[in-house]
Amino acid sequence: MVGMDLDPKRLLVLHAVADAGGITAAARRLGVTPSAVSQALARLEREARVPLLDRGGTRSGLTAAGRTLAARGRAIAEELDRAERELTLIGAPVAGPLVIGAIPSYLPVVCHALALLAERHPLLEPTVHELRAERPQLDCLRDGEVDLAVLPVHDLTPPPTPPGALYLILLRDEYRVVVPPQWPEPRDFVELTKAPWIVGAPGSAIAEVFERLVTAHGLTPARRHLATTRSATQTLLRGGLGAAVLQAGGAAMMRGAWGLTVTRLPVAGFMQLRGYYRTGADGPSPAVAAAMLALTEATRQAGIAVDDLGVLEREPYLLKPSTSGPHR
Repeated sequence: MVGMDLDPKRLLVLHAVADAGGITAAARRLGVTPSAVSQALARLEREARVPLLDRGGTRSGLTAAGRTLAARGRAIAEELDRAERELTLIGAPVAGPLVIGAIPSYLPVVCHALALLAERHPLLEPTVHELRAERPQLDCLRDGEVDLAVLPVHDLTPPPTPPGALYLILLRDEYRVVVPPQWPEPRDFVELTKAPWIVGAPGSAIAEVFERLVTAHGLTPARRHLATTRSATQTLLRGGLGAAVLQAGGAAMMRGAWGLTVTRLPVAGFMQLRGYYRTGADGPSPAVAAAMLALTEATRQAGIAVDDLGVLEREPYLLKPSTSGPHR
């Protein structure tokens, strides 16, 4: 096999034969005569130095080597299709309306992404919708009210992805126990057994993480205060009213700004920030693709800013996009 010089065009012909189911059908698809297809395959066999067609039966099938090279031809065809789609976008500005939905705590990241989009695609017309917990947050994507939605997803209760949508994991964050600056840092959960706690709204991710923590460590906590937003939790923590469970990234920012104590007590579970977006047979629209790229970069920069605070013992954010690509 050393020194083979395979013609990519003939690999495309072989792929067409495999995909169409025969030489005649492939010829119709390619717009050439069956003789031209047969000649191309004969030349490819000479280049490959192995039989590619199984001529023993009544219908020309492929040998194992033929199937292997046909798969390579398929890969070439897919790359050419992808290149053609990309070329159609070169020189064509990303323009038009785009609606981005996000919950309040992630609006700063969205604003940063919009600044990137304004610089790169000035003809894009983005609109931001705040998503509230009162309504299932992916309904707006399912109903077409937003083109993409930036949402945190708790490991215990990931929502089903709507039909016709995909998502990218923008970051992964853990949970931490945070105590007021007036309190000594607890060495274990025993020291927090009778402490007052600031708890999240029933059914919220923070509330579920807290209840799992209570069960795991056999705590009998005093659920003294209720806070449904991060800003409310921050205010109660600063006032010394109780301990709380928070996402690590938010806890780090609070510690840097207000001197709150982010403990190293283990908390099970994690959160993913996902960017859900609508897509079609050819992938997302140019506007959605540009927005997802900007959101990925804005999230990464936010993660670097948190890490630069140096207040957590390990990195809370997934700083690079998920290498596995979009998820269903």
